[in-house]
Amino acid sequence: MENKSSGFSSHLTLDPFFIPPRGKYPIFFLGIVIYLSGMSCNLILLTLIILKKNLHKPMYFILFSLPLNDLIGITAMLPKVLSDIVTETHKVYYPLCVLQGFLLHMYGGGILFILAAMSFDRYIAICMPLRYSSFMTLRTVILIISLVWGLDFVLILSLFSLQTRLPRCRSVIRNVFCDNPSLLKLTCGDTTVNNIIGLFNTAVMQAVSVSIQAYSYIKILITCMGASKSEERKKAINTCVAQLLILFIFEITGTFTILSHRFKNVSTDLQKIMGMLIFLVPPLLNPIVYGLYTSEIRNTLLRILKNRVSL
Repeated sequence: MENKSSGFSSHLTLDPFFIPPRGKYPIFFLGIVIYLSGMSCNLILLTLIILKKNLHKPMYFILFSLPLNDLIGITAMLPKVLSDIVTETHKVYYPLCVLQGFLLHMYGGGILFILAAMSFDRYIAICMPLRYSSFMTLRTVILIISLVWGLDFVLILSLFSLQTRLPRCRSVIRNVFCDNPSLLKLTCGDTTVNNIIGLFNTAVMQAVSVSIQAYSYIKILITCMGASKSEERKKAINTCVAQLLILFIFEITGTFTILSHRFKNVSTDLQKIMGMLIFLVPPLLNPIVYGLYTSEIRNTLLRILKNRVSL
């Protein structure tokens, strides 16, 4: 039986997957491929936005936050999981566990706020094109990006500040990575305030993101239906489709994660895998979706590849 103590242990034990001995290294190498693929796709998108002057526009400055956020999510989770598969230690230093949980929650909230900012930018560009350049100045873009990251940081910091104030009486994380619910289950005492703040923060994130995106896309749809030039309509719709697909990917993986914990007949290993999907699938697919549906990014990358081949 574990003793109740505020300084209980500096290390926590993670609950590993059941992996047959023959499957350990194939799964490890598959994880490496997924990680390198996600890193490469997002770094390519970041590099294009930084180096190519034709992408130095408000839309792409805001978009810059998306691959950056994806890199945070996949890096905070996957390397530790892969390391534990090979070493079979399944131990984590408590402050690093808190840091991992903090970054993973920042990633989740970040996607919602970034997509809201991107939809607002498209709303101004499509519905008020004559005012776009005067409204979406560098100062406005910096303010929007600061609000995205600042609000996300404050909400997640409040969540983890409340969690770390409670004494711990357990040391086993019932997951393969650290998150706020798992850390909260290690604590002793009343967690009512933590649960209320957690629900409040989630509600704020979803309400802000969904309301801004719903308003923006409804207005964009109305404007596009009345657009006289089919080429302009197609370009606007393609950009919005990319953003909606990214939102769809995130929400679907999140929904599967939640549902996997609601059904008793779902194995714990499957629950853990479903929990990982939200940190794996969006970072892999987001840059590909945006590259396919955004002509400027796609054409810029194709020109670079064509120049490399012709050398």
